[in-house]
Amino acid sequence: MQKFIVTPWEVKGNIDYDKLIKEFGTSKINDALLERTKKHTKDLHYLLKRKIFFSHRDFDWILNEYEKGNKFFLYTGRAPSSHTHLGHLVPWMFTKWLQDKFKVDLWFQFPDEEKFLFKENLTLKDTEKYTYENMLDVIAVGFDPKRTKFLVDTKHANLMYKEAIKVAKKITFSTAKGAFGFTDETNIGSIFYTSMQAVPAFLPSVLKNKKIPCLIPHAIDQDPHFRVARDVMPKIDQYKPASIHCRFLPALTESGKMSGSEGHTIFTTDSEKEVENKIKKYAFSGGRDTLEEHRKKGGNPDIDISYQYLTFFEEDDKKLEKIYQDYKSGKLLSGELKQITIEKINKMLKEHQKKRDKARKQIDKFLKW
Repeated sequence: MQKFIVTPWEVKGNIDYDKLIKEFGTSKINDALLERTKKHTKDLHYLLKRKIFFSHRDFDWILNEYEKGNKFFLYTGRAPSSHTHLGHLVPWMFTKWLQDKFKVDLWFQFPDEEKFLFKENLTLKDTEKYTYENMLDVIAVGFDPKRTKFLVDTKHANLMYKEAIKVAKKITFSTAKGAFGFTDETNIGSIFYTSMQAVPAFLPSVLKNKKIPCLIPHAIDQDPHFRVARDVMPKIDQYKPASIHCRFLPALTESGKMSGSEGHTIFTTDSEKEVENKIKKYAFSGGRDTLEEHRKKGGNPDIDISYQYLTFFEEDDKKLEKIYQDYKSGKLLSGELKQITIEKINKMLKEHQKKRDKARKQIDKFLKW
């Protein structure tokens, strides 16, 4: 079997998520946990029902604390190095649902130094530009401005640095090398960076002088950062942050995850024609080689990227099931499935882009707190 790679900076190959749970030492989200969540939320987000959010660390503890009246806060983020693509929207949509259902605060971090430190050809001017652009996308998702605070590492360094060095003092270079694969050639900014990423997980507790539980929704490739944070935070008298992890939106070409550095990535700023061209040209098909064979034997939706994208973005379970069965039976052709996906994504992006334009006047609400 092809070996897959999952690190905070690289995801390659066909991901075996069960194996990843074992390797990372996380817990699978089981039906009992889903039922328990539903008691508070009344319904379940489709990303939970479809096991796109599939793994966690201490989500059960978060619910324990919530039921005791110790309300948690949310923390997630985006390291700006390109425009926002469809894959970034997935954890944000779910985070918005959590904010709405539990009526909790969200601290959204823009670690604008991370990709500058890790990418050779990226300048701070680049990351500054993308921070602004990415903020528009985050606001367009619909977070409550009264409950959402943007934290930009270079802008809020005066607030974060004191807490970051408390974390850094408890992390050895040996731990950092083991968690992130650093070598003697790694620049020292990269080695320090994980201390900054840990700060939002306990900053509200520092500001309120009261220990508050933290839940971090994120794609599972970022888990090594928070594994280190979870080891350190009890040593500085803070709660371990809990996490809930999602699968990766696959690249159009089948393996790995969608990435801003790929030429066929669908960005939130793409035109309808660009979306159409990318899906028609690059989306890996689960159809048969000939029309006759497809009608007779049917396609394979489980490997078809257009169908996979619908599992992430089509909210209607019945509609999704019909597409699955029609494609599997041969009634629905690959080209027709691609067209359904094109229309769904373009409809979604049309609304998102309208909200994105309006967001230009709202940024200050999220930065001033």
